[in-house]
Amino acid sequence: MSKRILNVVTNVGHYDDPSHPTGLWLSELTHAWHVFEEHGYAQTLVSPAGGTVPLEPRALKFPNYDKTAKSWRADPGKMAMLENTASPDQIDPSEYDAIYFTGGHAVMYDFPDSEALQRITREIYERGGIVSSVCHGYCGLLNTRLSDGSYLIADRKMTGFAWTEEVLARVDKLVPYNAEERAKQRGARYEKATLPFVSYVVTDGNLVTGQNPGSAKATAKKVVEAIESNVSRRRG
Repeated sequence: MSKRILNVVTNVGHYDDPSHPTGLWLSELTHAWHVFEEHGYAQTLVSPAGGTVPLEPRALKFPNYDKTAKSWRADPGKMAMLENTASPDQIDPSEYDAIYFTGGHAVMYDFPDSEALQRITREIYERGGIVSSVCHGYCGLLNTRLSDGSYLIADRKMTGFAWTEEVLARVDKLVPYNAEERAKQRGARYEKATLPFVSYVVTDGNLVTGQNPGSAKATAKKVVEAIESNVSRRRG
């Protein structure tokens, strides 16, 4: 049976200040989607509220706008998927081998407090499925607790968009909180690359996280490795 990936995307289109647009960082979806597609995995898009997904304007400009993102935008079927994403209550977690949280600053607003997404994530994680995120996607893990009440990321090695990168991207005054600091407050053993904006992925058991937009492809490949490792273990 085909493996299944649940890709999580945002419904938010701007920062607290409506004059500053944001949304899904498209390549963080398309790079991973392409990797999962190459392995024959079935994929679903879900968002906290279901429905439309705004796109981050800065992700649609060089050098962030690469061929996978251009190809997605040129495909009416793919763009229609971003207009009609599933809502969490339409998702049965038992059907998925992995959940993958995409980023873009928008997710800082609607990912952390979605109890429905937390439930899905917890169920996938506790039965040994893969929980993964890239860039700001880890905001979707900040408030997720396991059945014993502990934070999912507590005492786990992980990464995500660094505060240094927020400053260099000149959005440190716009973001609603310091995600790196919040992860540490929840007990995460946060790591980051020596240099900002280079690809960096951390795997800790069935938790796979990537630091920034340039890490999406590598993160997806590590998710595939983890899924295949799970399959081998079950066969063994």
